[in-house]
Amino acid sequence: VSTQSTWDSKIQKKMNAPTQAAELLKRKQLIEEKLESSGKKKELEEYLKKKLVESGWKDEMKKMCMDIIKSKGVEKVKLEDLTEEMMPKGKALVKEEIRNELLAKIQDFIENDADYQKMSDFQSTCQTRHKKN
Repeated sequence: VSTQSTWDSKIQKKMNAPTQAAELLKRKQLIEEKLESSGKKKELEEYLKKKLVESGWKDEMKKMCMDIIKSKGVEKVKLEDLTEEMMPKGKALVKEEIRNELLAKIQDFIENDADYQKMSDFQSTCQTRHKKN
């Protein structure tokens, strides 16, 4: 492989990046709108809350918050600081199984949505997902 073709490939990828980012943003916005307008978002939130409680995530987060408050002192802990510190920890504590189940529910929902199906690459997205499963 020549240096020129490698360079050309890198340039092409950089040129496509803004277009790809815009397409991903458009898809994300459509999915969020559809989830909200259909009531599916509320259903998924309730499902997630239930799973987090069942998995012990909520109790673990509560314990970690209490430990931080005890170590720093209740007078010195601000809600914003506690939230900032706990956010990455909370995300990391969500079990992979729960993430995968939630993602599968979202994918099942959008695969049956006519507007999403009209978007480019819908068929290849579905085919890739089904090959993995």
